[in-house]
Amino acid sequence: MNKEDLFNDDFLKQFKTGDELNDFLKQLQKRGIEKMLEGELDAHLDYSKHEKSPTTNKRNGYGTKKVKTGFGESEIKVPRDRDASFDPMLVPKRTSMVDGIENVIVSLYAKGMSNSDIEEQIREVYNFDISTTTISRITDRITNDIVAWQNRPLEPVYLIVWMDGIVFKVRENSKVINKTVYIAVGLRRDGKKEVLGLWLGKNESAAFWMSVLTDMRARGVEDLLITATDNLNGFTETIKNVFPESKTQICVVHQIRNACRYVVWKDKKAFTADMKQIYNAPTKQAAQAALKDFADKWNDKYSYAVKSWYDNWEDLTVFFEFPLEIRKIIYTTNLIENLNGKIRKYTKNKLSFPTDDAVMKSVYLAVREATKKWSMPIRNWGIVLNQFLTIYKERVQL
Repeated sequence: MNKEDLFNDDFLKQFKTGDELNDFLKQLQKRGIEKMLEGELDAHLDYSKHEKSPTTNKRNGYGTKKVKTGFGESEIKVPRDRDASFDPMLVPKRTSMVDGIENVIVSLYAKGMSNSDIEEQIREVYNFDISTTTISRITDRITNDIVAWQNRPLEPVYLIVWMDGIVFKVRENSKVINKTVYIAVGLRRDGKKEVLGLWLGKNESAAFWMSVLTDMRARGVEDLLITATDNLNGFTETIKNVFPESKTQICVVHQIRNACRYVVWKDKKAFTADMKQIYNAPTKQAAQAALKDFADKWNDKYSYAVKSWYDNWEDLTVFFEFPLEIRKIIYTTNLIENLNGKIRKYTKNKLSFPTDDAVMKSVYLAVREATKKWSMPIRNWGIVLNQFLTIYKERVQL
């Protein structure tokens, strides 16, 4: 039966209920698994069934095994060899689960479900029991993936790197404390975005970011053309210490939020409208004139908010040095904040994490889910690339 037949209306009409169709597909999958196991044994023995064995090791009948699949639990025939050296990849020895259902469990965990919720979901959907201990063991295998991913080599050059932190509650020494997962996202020379790593530390600080940047350097990063960050005190100097040629743009949206903290509700609409004149100005000179008007109007009432613009002025206005297409993607850290929002969505059911490993596992899986669609270059990539090549011809080195 070919694939088209399975989706043929006349074929589907013979099944009166969803259970009948599920049973048919379950049998189809069982036969498919058994055929693949036969193929694995052929490769292992280096001869096909009914051929003469070139070695002393031969086929030795079948054993039976119960396996859990996406269509429920099935009993399958597993071919054996005389030496007992055959360990099939599809259903390895001492396991009772096909990869597909393990992937379902990992995906549910990544989307924020607890082990007990996953246990209940598997029971309801696939009609077999799986313990929370088994679920934990399956998701714990991700730890090795995290270590390999976190230590993988990086590109020598990133055009833009956005950096931010996201805070989680983690249990430590019988207390629940705040810890920060530091996240860096890079724009590669092919126009695609890449999460460069996840690092867990205490409350966000420029000192910890130094260790993050040093780790990136040790993994092969030689140059960051532009970095986009929040206005954490000392962050720009920290970046300059590791990547001295990098230009750092402080997030304008963070600046607006921080300035508005000092403004009463009835003034906020007019206050934010006047700030918009600054960052929407066509040039840095025009922005400076708009800042002066802003200060003249609001300094008597909100001097601290006005002062924050002057204190951060040079790092807030780096984006004016670039063409419009590049400006749009560096003047805020919205890209990484959108990623943080998706991580929050996937981890919102976890009020606190029992260990550092638990929070890293959840965030890593959430990042993996959230970035599945990061397969295409960013918008207007052709224009953006040409602008970078014009400005940074020697450093881009395609």
